[in-house]
Amino acid sequence: MGQVLGCVQVDQSTVAIKETFGKFDDVLQPGCHCLPWCLGSQVAGHLSLRVQQLDVRCETKTKDNVFVTVVASIQYRALADSAQDAFYKLSNTRNQIQAYVFDVIRASVPKLDLDSTFEQKNDIAKTVESELEKAMSHYGYEIVQTLIVDIEPDVHVKKAMNEINAASGMREAASEKAEAEKILQIKRAEGEAESKYLSGLGIARQRQAIVDGLRNSVLAFSESVPGTSSKDVMDMVLVTQYFDTLKDIGASSKSNAVFIPHGPGAVKDIASQIRDGLLQGKAAE
Repeated sequence: MGQVLGCVQVDQSTVAIKETFGKFDDVLQPGCHCLPWCLGSQVAGHLSLRVQQLDVRCETKTKDNVFVTVVASIQYRALADSAQDAFYKLSNTRNQIQAYVFDVIRASVPKLDLDSTFEQKNDIAKTVESELEKAMSHYGYEIVQTLIVDIEPDVHVKKAMNEINAASGMREAASEKAEAEKILQIKRAEGEAESKYLSGLGIARQRQAIVDGLRNSVLAFSESVPGTSSKDVMDMVLVTQYFDTLKDIGASSKSNAVFIPHGPGAVKDIASQIRDGLLQGKAAE
């Protein structure tokens, strides 16, 4: 009914292009407008002023000959003041923006290696946005924002990069493990050295106590039994220790048999052998 009466409605965030006998006449803002069709007035089309988004996938090659797919997200909108240019100058806005994005990305990325491409994606986005802004402003469009949302290397390159990172991680782990084992060995050696040092101190004190006990025993025996010499007392002590040793050997569960010379005169020989062995050991020290 509105069209029959020559009335049209323009929605919010939209403008309409008015033509008279096929020639541009005016830009109709949101609201209700009267178009006398009998005088050749008509609406040629509508133009949205909302922000639109275009995702562009561009395959290119980096400086180190790695093929990557760069995904750019372009946010743009038509300007109300330049609605005439936006409506008449471009037949396919999205294809035009995509062509400019391809041109800029394929001119920028080949100057960078793969790592730099990831590091400088914000710079690439700014370059794309700057070039698009200069180009699309002549057609009545504003570039709101440009984002590089993803950089996808070739599948084989990505697999190789993952393997390199895995190998690097394993190498670092092996280095850390070796360092830890080195520290453990050092600490273990320090512990063994300290243990042997303390054990030596214990043995030295034990021997000192034995010597002191023997000396006291010899002095006490010589005083209690007149006419005995220190040599007689030492012979008796050595023989006593000799029999104690035999007793311990016989009591051990791991001993099978021990053959020793034994007779009435063997005790003196044993005492002489023990004493001579001690004296030789002391002389060797």
